[in-house]
Amino acid sequence: MENSTKTIQLVQAMNGKSIKVKIFGSEYPLRGENEDLTKRVASYVDGMLTKIHDKIPEQPPLTVAVLSALNITEDLLQEREKHVQEVTHLEAEVEKLSNYLDNCLIAEPMDQRIE
Repeated sequence: MENSTKTIQLVQAMNGKSIKVKIFGSEYPLRGENEDLTKRVASYVDGMLTKIHDKIPEQPPLTVAVLSALNITEDLLQEREKHVQEVTHLEAEVEKLSNYLDNCLIAEPMDQRIE
């Protein structure tokens, strides 16, 4: 099921409007459903490449690209972990509230319940 979803997203992206973005000095025509998101992604990648290149300008472009990909992936994985932790915390809080409400209903006399 996951592969079919990715295929649908790829087809939708291919049908999107083509925009030109500049990444690390080169221009690329990209397609995407959301032009603003596509531009922000390209800007993020360009920024990371520039940041790495500025720190180690003697390295070849491929090394800069690989290090940038590693940094971007690390950012992604950290955000995913943060998201999982937040969801876990929220689920625990919802469970606490649910238990509290259940206990309130159990403790309330039957003749005081609103139906």
